[in-house]
Amino acid sequence: MKNLLPLAALAALTPGCAEQAAKPVNFVVIYLDDMGYGDLGLTGATGYKTPNLDKMAREGVFFTHFYSPQAVCSASRIGLLTGCYPNRVGFSGALDHTAKYGINPDEETIPEVLKKNNYRTAAFGKWHLGHTPEFLPLRHGFDEYFGIPYSNDMWPFHPTGKDYYPPLPLIEGEEVVATNPDQAQFTTQFTERTVDFIRRNQDNPFFVYLAHPMPHVPLFVSEKFAGKSEQGLYGDVMMEIDWGVGQILNVLDELGLSENTLVIFTSDNGPWLNYGNHAGSAGGLREGKGTTFEGGQRVPCLMRWKGKLPEGKVLSNLASAIDILPTLAEIAGVPLPGKRIDGVSLLPLLMGEADANPRETFLYYYRRNNLEAVRHGDWKLVFPHPGRTYVGFQPGTDGLPGRAMENFEHVGGLFDLRRDPGEQYNLLEFHPEMVEKLNKLADEAREDLGDDLTGHPGKNRREPGRIVQ
Repeated sequence: MKNLLPLAALAALTPGCAEQAAKPVNFVVIYLDDMGYGDLGLTGATGYKTPNLDKMAREGVFFTHFYSPQAVCSASRIGLLTGCYPNRVGFSGALDHTAKYGINPDEETIPEVLKKNNYRTAAFGKWHLGHTPEFLPLRHGFDEYFGIPYSNDMWPFHPTGKDYYPPLPLIEGEEVVATNPDQAQFTTQFTERTVDFIRRNQDNPFFVYLAHPMPHVPLFVSEKFAGKSEQGLYGDVMMEIDWGVGQILNVLDELGLSENTLVIFTSDNGPWLNYGNHAGSAGGLREGKGTTFEGGQRVPCLMRWKGKLPEGKVLSNLASAIDILPTLAEIAGVPLPGKRIDGVSLLPLLMGEADANPRETFLYYYRRNNLEAVRHGDWKLVFPHPGRTYVGFQPGTDGLPGRAMENFEHVGGLFDLRRDPGEQYNLLEFHPEMVEKLNKLADEAREDLGDDLTGHPGKNRREPGRIVQ
C-alpha cells in the first residue's frame, strides 16, 4: 500500500516528537446511532449545548460532506468496519434476533487489520452485525466486548411490537450478563469502559470502537443529566454523550496520548424523524433515516489528532465512513484487506496535501440492493424509486412513533448540493451533460454491485456469514 506520510514523517510535523516516531498511533472511533446533521452545537442544535464536541472541532477537523455507508443500522456498521459498501458484503437493513446471517468470517475488519501491528482492541456499546456467538466482536478482531447485540428498541418494551422481541441481552465477551438492563446507565457505562481500556493500554497501541446505542429510541439518560436541557429528553441524551466525549479526550490529555491518538466522532445515519420530539434534526437537509436523501446519510464527522491535524479546519470534501478503515491502515502502516474494499484513505486530505481529494464519487444504496442515487463532486443524481418519506405525516411524541410512508414513489432528479443541500430544485432538464456523466457512473456501479431497481445482479458482491444449523 502506498504510504504517503510514514509515521516518522507524521511525528516530525510536531516539534519534539522524535519519541512519537517509534510509537504506533492509537485510534478511538465513536459511532452514534441516529444522530442527525443538526444535532451538535456547531451545526445549529438549540436547547442544549455540546461543549466537548465543539471543542473537538476547534482542536481538529470537521467534515461537512461526510456520509454514512447506508441510512440504516446494520448496513452502516458493516460498512464502517470493513471499508466496503454494505451491499458488497451482503448486508442491508437492521438485523434482529431472528436474523440467520451476520458478518462473514472471511471479511477483514478494522481491528483485524490493526492486529497485524499488535494493536489491542475493544468494542463497547451496540454491535448489530449478528447476535449469535460466531458473529460477535471477539470472533472478528476485538479482544474485549461489552454491549448489546442489536438496537436498544429490540426488547419487550418496544412501543409497537411488545410481543415480538425477547429480553434484550447485555453481553460481556460472549456471555449474557444481564437482560433488559437499565438503559439509563448505557452512555456512562460504555464511556467508562472506554476510559478504563485506554488507561490499561496506555503503553500499547490500541483501537477502541465506542458505538453508543443512543440517541436511537428508546431514549434514556442518567440522573446526572436528566432534565438538564431545554430540548427535553433528546437534549439530555446528547448532553450526556457530549460529556462522555469529554471524558475520553480528558484521559488522553492526562496520559499524554493526545498527540499520538486519532479520535473520530460520527453517526451511523440521520435522525429517525417519525419519533418527533425523541428524534434529532437533519439540520435543513431533506428527509432522514431510512432514505438516501441528504438527511438520511449526511452526518457530522469530527476528527482530532493533536499536533498532527490542523486546528479548526472545515473540510467540504466528499468522504464516508467506508474510508475510515483504509485511513487507519495507512496511518498504522499495515496492509489493506486481501479482498476488494470501496474505501479510500483520507490521510493526504487530513495532512493538508495540496489538491488532495481522495473521494470524488459516492453511491447511495438502500433496501436489499437498490441504487437510488449517485454523487460525483457537487452533483447528485437521484433515480426514481419507492422509498420512505416523512413529508406530510404527523410525527410521534414522547417515545411513540408517528407514521411515515414507506413506499412513496420518489421521482428523482438532479441536484447541485453546493447550492441546494436541501435537494429542492431539480435541474435534470438543464444539465444533460452532467446527467450523462452520472448515469455512466451508475451503470458501472450496477455492473459491479448490482441494482434491484434495474434488474442487475452485480458481478462482485460477496455473501454474508450464515448461521450453521
